[in-house]
Amino acid sequence: MSVTIRENVDVIAVSGRQPGRRTPTERKSLRTVDVVIPCYNYGRYLKTSVNSVLSQVGVEVRVLVIDDASSDDSEAIAGKLASAESRVTFRKHAVNKGHIATYNEGLIEWSEADHTVLLSADDMLAPGSLSRAVAIMDADERIGMVYGQAIHFKDEAELPVQEKRLQFSHRRWSGADWLEERCRAAHNVITSPEVVVRRRVQQKVGGYRPELPHAGDLEMWLRIAAVSDIAYVRRTQAYYRVHASSMMRTVYRGSFFDLQQRKLVFDKFYQNHRDILADADRLYELANRALAREALWDACRAYDRDEVEASHAAEIVEFATTTYSAANTLPEYSALRRRRALGPLICNRTQVFAIPALVRKAHRWALKERWKRQGV
Repeated sequence: MSVTIRENVDVIAVSGRQPGRRTPTERKSLRTVDVVIPCYNYGRYLKTSVNSVLSQVGVEVRVLVIDDASSDDSEAIAGKLASAESRVTFRKHAVNKGHIATYNEGLIEWSEADHTVLLSADDMLAPGSLSRAVAIMDADERIGMVYGQAIHFKDEAELPVQEKRLQFSHRRWSGADWLEERCRAAHNVITSPEVVVRRRVQQKVGGYRPELPHAGDLEMWLRIAAVSDIAYVRRTQAYYRVHASSMMRTVYRGSFFDLQQRKLVFDKFYQNHRDILADADRLYELANRALAREALWDACRAYDRDEVEASHAAEIVEFATTTYSAANTLPEYSALRRRRALGPLICNRTQVFAIPALVRKAHRWALKERWKRQGV
C-alpha cells in the first residue's frame, strides 16, 4: 500500500489493491489498531458494532469487548463473537464498574497497538475509517489524533451508502490552534466513535478522569491537543446511534446542565495545565467568556419564550456572572437588560426580538458549515 500527499490541499490518496484475505507477511506490514468496545445492556447492538470493526481494510485490528456486568444477553453474544473470531477478546466484570473505569481498562491497561479507538457497543465505524486515519498519522508523526464526521442515526436503514472512492481530504491543525478554537467556542465538536488516537499519545495523556463522568471526552481531546497536532477527515468516520437509553439522552438533561459540565471540563484542564502552557490564562478566559455568552443568550431566549421560571433563567444568569467577571460588558447581557425591561410576557407576545434570534440561527448554521469543512 502506498500513500501520497498532495501538498497545500491536504488530500491523501491511498492506492494499491484492497486487502481481502492477507498473507502473514502482509499482515505484519500493516498498522495495528486496538478497538475497545464497552458494553452495558447493549447486547442487541453488539454484533453490528463488532462487525463494523472486523470489516475494516488496510489495518490489522483487535477488538476488546468489556461487558460491564450487563443484565441482558451481552455476555452470550460477546462470547459467541470471541469464539468465532480470533481478533475478538471478551471480558466480563463481576460488578458494574461504570463507563470511565471500563474505558481506561481498555485504552490504558489492555491496548498495545499503534493506535486506539473507543467505540460504544451501540455505535459503528464507517467503512475505511481506520485506514484513512492511520494514513494521515503515518504521513505526519506530529499528529496524535484524527477524527471526522459522525452520522447520528436511530436505525441502520437510515444510513446512507458509503462512498467507495479511495481519495479523501483532511485539515491539519496544530495542537495549539485547535486548542484555542475549542476554548474560544467552549463546546465539543466531536461525538467520540469517530476518533482514532496514536497509542503513545494516549498513554502520555492518561485515561479519562473519574471526576468528569459526563463531559470527560471533551477534556480528553483538550489534553491530546496540548501535546500533539490534530487532523480532521472530510469523510464520515463513524455512526453514532441515538435512542432512548443512549448516553446523550440519559445524561444531558438540558442546556444548563451541559453548560455546567463544560465549565468543569475547562476548570480541570486549566488547573492541570496553567503551569505547562504559556498562554493557559488567556485560553481559560476565552473559555469562560464563551460559556458566559452562551448562558446569557439562553436566558434571553427564556424571556422570548416566556419560560423564565421553567428555564431557571436566574440560575443561568448567576452562572454567567460567576463564570466570567466581565459578563455585564457582553452584548448578550445588554440584550438581557432590554428583555428584562419589557418583561417575558411582552417579549413573547410581540416577538420584538425575533430578528436577533434569526441572526443567531444563521450564525449557528454558518458555524456548522465551517465544521464540515474544517472540523472546528
